[in-house]
Amino acid sequence: MRVRKLIVGAAVAAAAVLSACSSPQPVDLAAGKQVVPVTTDTSTVTSAPTSSSAPTSAPSSPTKPKTTTPKPTTSKTTPKPTTPKPQPTQSAEAPCSTAAKACIKLSTNQSWLMEDGKVVYGPVPITHGRKGYLTPPGTFRVQFKNKNHKSSIFNDAPMPWSVFFNGGIAFHQGSLKQLSHGCIHLSPAAAQKFFGSLAVGDVVEVVR
Repeated sequence: MRVRKLIVGAAVAAAAVLSACSSPQPVDLAAGKQVVPVTTDTSTVTSAPTSSSAPTSAPSSPTKPKTTTPKPTTSKTTPKPTTPKPQPTQSAEAPCSTAAKACIKLSTNQSWLMEDGKVVYGPVPITHGRKGYLTPPGTFRVQFKNKNHKSSIFNDAPMPWSVFFNGGIAFHQGSLKQLSHGCIHLSPAAAQKFFGSLAVGDVVEVVR
């Protein structure tokens, strides 16, 4: 019995010495036998294979470019109020409007020079277009003047002191007994007065 205890004590002492330098197989001290530990072969345990083709993250959907609708630009400028031009009224002194600078009345064979509706010269006697060459009524403007004009249509007939206001129709010095080819015949004195008073752009009104 004493011998067995000595053997067991020697075994414990040897186990203590060996555990300080290495990792020996454990000993069952009660049975006096060496215990073989059950080990697990970790070399056969492998993790689940990872697919190299598997995406690491969820595919992102393509982002649509942001489109901005341009805002309509509005002008903030306030239009300036316009003052309406006064409409010409009937002159109290002649059968034409206050806009006329020269007035012709065909039915009475008369003509006037005017300023702001007031007569400044006249009435003076006139003759106008004959049948087939009637002088048309209407509102016209002086186009040009020629002191020594000659008709290119009627054999270079002289038309002194011509003031043209409707195509080939003009005030000019002419016979007060014979009808014209559409022009307004004036006496020499009246023709010179109309020529000196009227300017290009002035209004000429012809009424029946």
